[in-house]
Amino acid sequence: MKRTLYLLTFLLLAVAMTSCKAFHTLADSNQKTSQGRPYELIVVATQPVWTGELGDSLRAVLAAPIPYLPQQEPEFDVLRTTPDGFKNIVAEHRNILKVLVDPSVKEAAVGVEYDVTAAPQIMLTLQGPSEQAIIDYLAEHGDKLVQVVKMAERDRALAYAKKFGMPGIEQAIKESFGVEMNVPKGYILAAHSNDFVWARYEYPEASQGFMVYGYPYKSDEALTVQALVEARNRFAKRIPGPSDGSYMITSPIFEPDLRTFRLNGRMWVEMRGFWDVEGDFMGGPFVSYTTVDTSTGYIFTLDCYVYAPKLPPHKRNLMHGLEHLLYTVKFPDTAAPTE
Repeated sequence: MKRTLYLLTFLLLAVAMTSCKAFHTLADSNQKTSQGRPYELIVVATQPVWTGELGDSLRAVLAAPIPYLPQQEPEFDVLRTTPDGFKNIVAEHRNILKVLVDPSVKEAAVGVEYDVTAAPQIMLTLQGPSEQAIIDYLAEHGDKLVQVVKMAERDRALAYAKKFGMPGIEQAIKESFGVEMNVPKGYILAAHSNDFVWARYEYPEASQGFMVYGYPYKSDEALTVQALVEARNRFAKRIPGPSDGSYMITSPIFEPDLRTFRLNGRMWVEMRGFWDVEGDFMGGPFVSYTTVDTSTGYIFTLDCYVYAPKLPPHKRNLMHGLEHLLYTVKFPDTAAPTE
């Protein structure tokens, strides 16, 4: 089954369809499984389009560098095929963007389809009466196009975490904070106390980890960069480094970036930066999400980090996998996600 949405104002889609059921489709039982890696995107475009100014605009949007990673990595790994080459296994890719220049079209717009030739799959059609019209459209709405594909990737990860979870870690979080959270298969519980849970996922050449911690809320000053870093360092000290006496700290060299946003009716503060190890030579990117639980008067923080020194160009997917965890957090007074 597939669902098509044609948009004249792409912004409305990105804002209104963060996780709602209308954003998904159910594949037929005999539908093929989609191909490709997470955050890999196939662009279907003619050679003149791809090598011209429109192609440059597409690459500027789709392969823009992600901030707060140690090495430069693009939003997507972009692959290109011609319309004639868009068939067989190529047409079964998980993320597809078709670019059409059609003079009969009145204005530039994007169409979105799901599970067309495989599942799970998102297929976008970006069309306009001229290349310049599409270039102008990308300049205004390109970030929303990126967001919609990223949301599709996120929703796939959330479905996996819900189906294949780690009940022991999820129970530890609920016992300590009264919060429900889906943790995907593969993580191990490294530490658990009444105000701190640490879980990690170890790969041969990388490590993913997250902390959940809480402490009393005293004033709005607790949500400043300085206060959040101080709190983070108090709890990060509980994560030991490789040598005796070493432990994780927030890097003092780079000041973290702060932003606020609302998710499921709750205000959050996102902090992005880099972490180091006091007493040793380790480091990497981190992102933390902090909110005030007004029912308990405590601050709740989900803090995620990556260590992958031997995989310089592949921290993006590891970070995204951790970022998805936030969308599984459910407080007792929070209704089911509707955004």
